[in-house]
Amino acid sequence: MPDALSRRDFLKITAAGATVTLAASGAQAMAAAPAARETPGGIAVRVTDASRKFTPGPAIEWTRGTASEDAIRLDPAKRFQTHLGIGGAFTDAACYTFHRLGREARAHLFHEMFHPDEMGLSVGRVPVGASDYSTRLYSYDEGAPDPELKRFSIAHDRRWILPILREARALNPNLWLLASPWSPPGWMKPNGSMLGGCMHPKTMRAYANYLVKFLEAYRAEGVRIDSLTPQNEVDTEQDGRMPACAWPQEYEMGFVRDHLGPALRRRKLDTKIWMLDHNYNLWGRAICMLEDPDVREFTSGIAWHGYVGEPEMIEKVREAHPEIEMFWTEGGPDITQKDYATDWANWGETFSGILRHHCRTIIGWNLALDENGRPNMGPFDCGGTVTIHSRTNQIVRSGQFWAMNHFARTVRPGARRFDSQGRIEGVEHVAYENTGGERALVLTNPGKPRTVHIEMAGNMARVALGSDSITSLIWK
Repeated sequence: MPDALSRRDFLKITAAGATVTLAASGAQAMAAAPAARETPGGIAVRVTDASRKFTPGPAIEWTRGTASEDAIRLDPAKRFQTHLGIGGAFTDAACYTFHRLGREARAHLFHEMFHPDEMGLSVGRVPVGASDYSTRLYSYDEGAPDPELKRFSIAHDRRWILPILREARALNPNLWLLASPWSPPGWMKPNGSMLGGCMHPKTMRAYANYLVKFLEAYRAEGVRIDSLTPQNEVDTEQDGRMPACAWPQEYEMGFVRDHLGPALRRRKLDTKIWMLDHNYNLWGRAICMLEDPDVREFTSGIAWHGYVGEPEMIEKVREAHPEIEMFWTEGGPDITQKDYATDWANWGETFSGILRHHCRTIIGWNLALDENGRPNMGPFDCGGTVTIHSRTNQIVRSGQFWAMNHFARTVRPGARRFDSQGRIEGVEHVAYENTGGERALVLTNPGKPRTVHIEMAGNMARVALGSDSITSLIWK
C-alpha cells in the first residue's frame, strides 16, 4: 500500500515520548480495540495528506492548563453510539471488477482492505438482484408471475458475488453485511419491469417470501446477511432509467409490519430490518413510520444516504425515537471529478459529520469500478472506492479510500464515540474510545496549515494541522 503503514507496523512504532504496542492480534484485533501503552503524556500522531497516508508525525505531549484561545474540548464521560464499522458496497459491478483482477493481486488488495491488521473494513452492502451498477438486469425470479416462487434461483450470484463475499469474510470473519433491493422482480410491479415504477400491494406477501428465500439461499452458501432494508431509495423510481421502485410511506410501513417482519420471525431469522435507506431530507417520513408501534417492533434502525439534506436532520429522528439506531449506507465519489483521487479531506469532513450525528456505520457506494466508472446500467457517473483499470489492472485509490483508510485504522468496531465540542472554523472533529481504552481524536483540515488546541480534564495539547489533511491523535 503506497505510503501507508499496516496496522501492525503502526502499533510497533515508537515515537518520541510515546510507545504504542499491540495488545490484540489476528481476528481478535478486529473485534477488540487496539490496546496501547504510552509513556505519560504521550499522544501518537498519524497524518493523511498529499505526501502521507496514515503516516506517523511527531508525538505530542499533554500539559497541564487550558488554552488561551478557542479549543476543542473533550469529555470522555459523555458517551454516544457504538461504532459498527466502515466499508462499501459489493455491487454486481464491484464484485465483477474484483473478480477480473488476478488472484494474487486481489489477495494483496483484499488483505489491505479487509484484514484486521490493515484497514479492517468491517461492514458491506449487497444489492438483492440488479442495481444500476450491474453487468446486466436480473432478479432471482424472472418471467411470468410466480407467486409461489418456484423459479427462485441465486445462480447469477454464484459466478462472482458470492465468491468475493466469502473471500472478504475469510479475512474479516465479523464483516457485517447489509442487503438492499433496488427493485423486486418485474412481475411484482404494475409496470411489469424492474426499471422504475412502484410496488404493487397485492404482491407484498410474495415479495416478503422472496427476500426470505434470498437470505436463506445466501446462508446456505456460507454468507450470512446481518441486516436488510426493504428498498433502496424508497422515494424515487429514477424516471424508469434503472432498477428502482417507489414505495409510498404507507406501503413500506405495511410491508414491514404485516409481511416482512412476521416472515422473518416465522423462519426464525435474526436479520435486522433498517427502514428508509434514503436521504436526510426524508427525516419526517422516518419519524412518522416509527410512530406505529407495530412497525417499530420489527425495526432496529434507519438507513441514511447523503445526497440530499444535511446530517443534522438525523437529530430530529433521534429526538423523537432515541431507541432507534442510525446507519449511513450510501455515498461515493464521481469518476469525472478531477479530484477523485485527492479529495480525502472532503470525505473526512463528510465522515465526521455522519459520525457526530450518531450513525454507527459509514458504508460507501461501489467498492470497485473500472476507469470509466463501469459496469454501469444507470445514468450516474459514480467512481469506485478503488478504480481497477479494465486493461492494465492498475489500481487507483480514491480520496474516499484514503479517508476510509484513516478513519478505519483509528476507530475500530466496538469503539464508543465521546463528546468533542468547539467550533474552529474549517476544522471538523470526532472522538472515540476503543474497547481497549485507547482514545482517538480525528481532525480534518481542508484548508491551509494551522494550529489548534485540544483540552481534556485540565490538560491541553497544541496540534499542528497540515493543509488538506486528516490527522488522528491516539493516546491511552
